[in-house]
Amino acid sequence: MDGKLSLIRYIKNAITSSLENAVKEGKVALEEIPDVHVEIPKDSKNGDFSTNVAMQLAKIARMNPRALAEIVISGLEVSEDTIEKVEMAGAGFINFYVSPKWYQNELADILKYKDDYGKMTLETPKSINFEYVSANPTGPLHIGNARGGAVGDCIANIYKYCGWDVTKEFYINDAGNQILKFGESIGSRYMQLFDSNYPFPEDGYQGSYITDYATEYYELHGDSLVNATKEERNKALSDYALKIAVKKMKDDLLAYGIEYDVWYSETNLHESGEINDVIGVMTNNGATYEADDAVWFKATDYGCEKDEVLIRKNGIPTYYAADIAYHYDKFAKRNFDMAVNVWGADHHGHVKRMKEAMKAVLNTKEERLEVILMQLVQLKLGEEFVRLSKRKGQIVTLTDLVDEVGVDAARFMFNSLAPSTHMEFDLDLAIRQSNENPVFYVQYAHARMCSIIRNIGESTEGADLSLLKEKQETELLDKLASFSKEISDAAAEYDPSRMTKYATNLAGLFHSFYNSCRVKCEDVELMKARLALVEGARYVLKNTLGIIGVSAPEQM
Repeated sequence: MDGKLSLIRYIKNAITSSLENAVKEGKVALEEIPDVHVEIPKDSKNGDFSTNVAMQLAKIARMNPRALAEIVISGLEVSEDTIEKVEMAGAGFINFYVSPKWYQNELADILKYKDDYGKMTLETPKSINFEYVSANPTGPLHIGNARGGAVGDCIANIYKYCGWDVTKEFYINDAGNQILKFGESIGSRYMQLFDSNYPFPEDGYQGSYITDYATEYYELHGDSLVNATKEERNKALSDYALKIAVKKMKDDLLAYGIEYDVWYSETNLHESGEINDVIGVMTNNGATYEADDAVWFKATDYGCEKDEVLIRKNGIPTYYAADIAYHYDKFAKRNFDMAVNVWGADHHGHVKRMKEAMKAVLNTKEERLEVILMQLVQLKLGEEFVRLSKRKGQIVTLTDLVDEVGVDAARFMFNSLAPSTHMEFDLDLAIRQSNENPVFYVQYAHARMCSIIRNIGESTEGADLSLLKEKQETELLDKLASFSKEISDAAAEYDPSRMTKYATNLAGLFHSFYNSCRVKCEDVELMKARLALVEGARYVLKNTLGIIGVSAPEQM
């Protein structure tokens, strides 16, 4: 049920076997056979799959590449039900043409596995931690967080399909200077309830939600904090607001279709002593030194531009030290094989120093941390762009966005471009009920599939799939068989936009098939075969939308 992925493996094994036998028989002189590269040609005239292995090995084998290609082809052992023919082309390319029988068998697999079609199984499943959104709880989740959530959740779902053991995680930034400023902002608004002239910090959080926290606390506890010290008052109000803020983030993200396995508190790192523990590990590995009454990471020894402070002169750990401890916890204590973070592009400079810190703390050269840098998103209203500022309270919240366009449109459109691409979120397009709106276009295709199946009401059991010979039928079959490879490529590139593009292309091919090939026709056997194709397309499109986090409506 791996579609073209299994076919690529099949062709690779056949080529490798042919070369091994040619070496044994003395036809080719090679000390070792490299990994064979098989690709899908851009032009279908060059076959369904192609390899340049003969040209790759010609110089080493001291042979003409065409002659070597002929030897490889003559030694291939492939089933006619899988590969219809093999041809040599150009300077020595070997082109493979897939048998229609293989496509028919793949459609039968789709109808057999249904909602599980495309899910892969690893012999030794690897564990991977995906951390995304992880917004400071100092204000509501905004449109930038919405993109990060859609991107991170989709990539995590992709890895689940690839057979990895996936953990979705939110890191709660509930410690540090931003939390102190958060408490000070609420504390000032609280005191202004009693003295309108009470000063507000110049760089405080100015959103109306800050006043709401202060007012709500007052309604519950009155003037109980008026005579407290400023530090006590700010701490009490910060603790009160953080509980509410974190719960709201959980509720908002759940409504957005994101359910985390772990909510990890930064405060726990400080209170548990884990930060000091990890600095001790780094020190034992010779990766730290003391200077100017501070503890430093020898980052330049690991290729970074400058060394970094871990413990300040006042004995307080830096945010960097806490971040190292957090990631060390993922690898050394929770034993994840890999960790993937989705960060904003403004964290670009932090990527290398975090990766190198992991090598230092784990005492290895192995890359186990991957960071997906996501460009910011601009909200477009008509011809205008909205300028956002969380500190000034000028934000479009996640709930505002979902209320306006819905979860499906938001998640699909946020994943329509690679994370590294700047995005303009067109609000008018997102709510448009037309084929110009990509999520409407794709969901309408699924609803049309369901309508056809429902209206015909025939069983597809025993359908003669060899009757599917029209160009639109074979193109749709080919796209369905590409599902697992598309997932695998999206995982390798950490690019969820491959899934939205696949869904859009699949929908387009289905619409083309529907317009050209009448499903409900007088030929009952042909009708059953085409209905089977519609049913297979429905399962694959539904599974694709599920990975993206978008619903697959049966009626529209």
